[in-house]
Amino acid sequence: MKAVRRLLDPNARPKSPSGFCALAVMTKAPRPGRVKTRLVPPLTPNEAAMLNACFLRDTTAAISSALVSGRLLGKAGGVAVYTPVGWEGAYADILPLDFDLLPQRGGSFGERLWFAAQDLFKCGFGGVCLIDSDSPTVPAATFAQAVKILRSPREHIVLGPSDDGGYYLIGLKKPRREMFERIDWSTERVLEQTTARAKEIGLAVKLLPMCYDVDDFTTLRRLCKELLGGNSPGAKAPETAKFLGEIIDREGRSRIWPTVTALKAMESRKPLAVHRVP
Repeated sequence: MKAVRRLLDPNARPKSPSGFCALAVMTKAPRPGRVKTRLVPPLTPNEAAMLNACFLRDTTAAISSALVSGRLLGKAGGVAVYTPVGWEGAYADILPLDFDLLPQRGGSFGERLWFAAQDLFKCGFGGVCLIDSDSPTVPAATFAQAVKILRSPREHIVLGPSDDGGYYLIGLKKPRREMFERIDWSTERVLEQTTARAKEIGLAVKLLPMCYDVDDFTTLRRLCKELLGGNSPGAKAPETAKFLGEIIDREGRSRIWPTVTALKAMESRKPLAVHRVP
């Protein structure tokens, strides 16, 4: 039997307990052709959707672990902020049992982030962490650290920096629309501009450990090396590691994790650009 999850309604009662912090993952339903499209190829659309589900399983499992290991039970809770509406059933076998659902709204990426934060505060949460679903190796301790910073007396903005210039987590103690305005989304300037917005409104920024997003062939190879290469035993993304490992066990490394030699050979076989004389 599939689990039935609570659908949060910002305009309804009862509200979440005062001071409760939301660890909210921004997610798209894992539909082939609609998620992880920059990983197609080397993945097929169906594999990309399956990998998206694995990322979400690992991220939400780490959040659930943070609630226990970080002694945050009764202080924080997990939420999946999802799109599109009508695909709630897709999460039945993906999310931990203690996760709630909240529909996304808004058009641009910045709007979706702001409306998610606004709706979670309207639900009664005393702090909100918005988390991406592209960084499956973020450990539970990092999520616990974010909650503890937000629960401190002073108001801070919490940012989990990605090494591409963006962030994998933003934590707020109050609704702050300025944090999502005048940002060049999907560029290497996101973290810098977000930090500048915090400074403009007089808030200090607390940084979490650096991590990375997996959204193209280069970062997919990096993820394979981290999870399957034996170089990072502390990485915690078991569902993702299992899925990628099954592909490699079945057909070898060449498609999703080519060796350096194979990668150079692939590059050399690319057709040269033709420059036409006007």
